[in-house]
Amino acid sequence: MKRYTHYIYTLLATIGLVSCSDYLDINDNPNEPTTVPLSALMATTSFNTGDNIQAIGNVTSYYVQYLASPNPSGATDIQEPVAYDDAWFKLYHTLGDISDMEKQAIELGASQYAGAAKLLKAIHMQLVVDEWGDAPYTEALFAQTTTPAYDNDQDLYSTILQLIDEGIAELKKDESTYVLDAQDFIYSEKGDAQVDAWIKMGYALKARTLLHTSKTPGYDPNDVLDALAQGFTDNADNADIVYFDTEFNPWASVARNQESLILDGWISEQLVEAMDGTSFGVVDPRMGYMFGDTDDGTFVGVPNGAGRGGADVSGERSVLERGTYYASDVSPILIITFAEQKFIEAEAAFDANDIPRAYQAYLDGIQAHMDMIGVASTDRDNYINDAAVSVGSGALTLDLIMKEKYIAMFLQPEAWNDARRYNFQYKDMTIPANLNPDLSGKFARRLVYPDSEKGRNVVNVPSVTQLDRVWWDVQ
Repeated sequence: MKRYTHYIYTLLATIGLVSCSDYLDINDNPNEPTTVPLSALMATTSFNTGDNIQAIGNVTSYYVQYLASPNPSGATDIQEPVAYDDAWFKLYHTLGDISDMEKQAIELGASQYAGAAKLLKAIHMQLVVDEWGDAPYTEALFAQTTTPAYDNDQDLYSTILQLIDEGIAELKKDESTYVLDAQDFIYSEKGDAQVDAWIKMGYALKARTLLHTSKTPGYDPNDVLDALAQGFTDNADNADIVYFDTEFNPWASVARNQESLILDGWISEQLVEAMDGTSFGVVDPRMGYMFGDTDDGTFVGVPNGAGRGGADVSGERSVLERGTYYASDVSPILIITFAEQKFIEAEAAFDANDIPRAYQAYLDGIQAHMDMIGVASTDRDNYINDAAVSVGSGALTLDLIMKEKYIAMFLQPEAWNDARRYNFQYKDMTIPANLNPDLSGKFARRLVYPDSEKGRNVVNVPSVTQLDRVWWDVQ
């Protein structure tokens, strides 16, 4: 657990997870402004980043068939046009706080806080743009109007990359009037290396963002590789938020629901069959570290859209369980990891026709993920050395890279970005049973805008369907 956790929790409780103004806070009185200390803003925004990532992951994990509804035709499972108002609100609520932290940090010459704010803003805006496309930004973050215009999604990607570059530059400055310390929920345990860790995260985020454009004319895999050269070097660099006994990991809350017979967190048959030897002929030892087994010690998933059939809730299907890496009370919520970075490197090197480098990064990514979640070294090595995995650089394919990255990105929103770039070509992945008929037999490519936006900002909300693609999702 990260150092000063008790202190940070006390700080959060004291300030009540206070939020500053943004366009969602329509009841704020502009004549009674509140100035929140940088330390408080850093604590709330870094901590809320984990909850916000999970809120999006709780949607996208059905879209990429990590999770499945235990009941037939669950709305998210069959990709109905659900308006995820709560996730949208959480993202923009935090963006308002981040923007206040950024503005205050710049005014005070607190370059470390300014750099962290810019990277956090980039993370949150990317979550918005990747899921919804065009989004409020220019007019949205300082309560200029309650009906802000929507910025173009491609333009926002340029803004995101600019925020990352500016964030790195601020963090590299020699002087900062206030320095990052225990208020940082992501890297507070790094001590003297705390700022360097943020810089590495910035470069990893830049590589991820550039890879999203892999289907566009402007994509250059060498730009991705250049960013990675200054990114993470091992699992110790992972960017994550660790929870604690009085503030559970939100995936643990899902597992607790299941324990209380509130059906939640059921594992998709697609994921199980990708790991149990059905689809790829090799049994993946990570299953028990990622989700639970059944009463007889086997792993059984639920077909997406079809529900669990006649099974009851006594353990006849695999579900998220506390005690596993992702869903324990104090498990981390991952922002970006060394394992992901290695798979980014594998894909970019493959695109650059540097196949030996791509192959080594592919193997390193598998090992990094297994080490991260605690797989025993013997089981790890047996899997990696299996002929279905260690195919040799001459037989490496994009399919193998994407298959292994799919496993390593469990529950993370980034997996839906990968799936769309890859056109859902994972082996044996089929559309859910009872799919929303408006999708015409195709996977959804975006979320629809929240009802709250359609109610109060209808003049600016773009008219889209779930089959309309965000700008980088080129056909």
